[in-house]
Amino acid sequence: MGAEANGGEKHLKFLIYGRSGWIGGILGKLCEERGIDYEYGSGRLENRLSLEADITAVKPTHVFNAAGVTGRPNVDWCESHKVDTIRTNVVGTLTLADVCCQRRLILINYATGCIFEYDSSHPLGSGVGFKEHDTPNFTGSFYSKTKAMVEDLLGNYENVCTLRVRMPISSDLSNPRNFITKITRYDKVVDIPNSMTVLDELLPLSLEMAKRNLTGIWNFTNPGVVSHNEILQMYKDYVDPHFTWSNFTLEEQAKVIVAPRSNNELDASKLKNEFPQLLSIKDSLVKYVFLPNQKDPLYV
Repeated sequence: MGAEANGGEKHLKFLIYGRSGWIGGILGKLCEERGIDYEYGSGRLENRLSLEADITAVKPTHVFNAAGVTGRPNVDWCESHKVDTIRTNVVGTLTLADVCCQRRLILINYATGCIFEYDSSHPLGSGVGFKEHDTPNFTGSFYSKTKAMVEDLLGNYENVCTLRVRMPISSDLSNPRNFITKITRYDKVVDIPNSMTVLDELLPLSLEMAKRNLTGIWNFTNPGVVSHNEILQMYKDYVDPHFTWSNFTLEEQAKVIVAPRSNNELDASKLKNEFPQLLSIKDSLVKYVFLPNQKDPLYV
């Protein structure tokens, strides 16, 4: 399978892991739109021989890792499935990075920015975001703990481009993984400003990052923050004028979840410098998510 590179970038061949996942599925369609040849990996991340077989067969120029365990319906799943979480998020990701290193291939790894929480140096509402070199300070969930461990270890691999995704959003409001869809279905929501990732705008940039052979850690979010209530008000204004919601406190939320959730602002200036056209989170929400007549939803 794969897209024919008719008039496209024939020198590129992407190997993508995470075919059945949300981001992985979108990546394939983006490649098809752009005439980039690609194939999905069939190997298991924790099985080194299967990864080596994939690379030998596909002969990619770049590898993308959109596979991983986030838990269903949410990260609380990881609290009771720790070995499964380690096997994929730690062992699997490190194995893929190591195989790519040996084959001299750049690995674009979709990671998470949910490894930080507001603190005295980065207070809520201050506009001071965590930078790429900052040490993760959130270990409230097992999921985030494993992700922070892996990010630290991947820092030793010069071939890895780590993209810190946060609370991903897309124009496909029917997708249950969409952050907007999630919070519109909650009985109550907390109202805290956070950095977020509008996939419609940023996932195409990750393909460009591969073309530019960029590596290292990147805060892969739109600049600025947006609160839950601001998003829900946009949803009410643009989608459903009859929509209503209720708030509750972090203390009240803690009573109905197993593991605490990360809340933070990531400094996106590094990404903005690389891609000056990058919109702020609120502008991106309006352009890519809440004006469906302007463009097709992102792969409904």
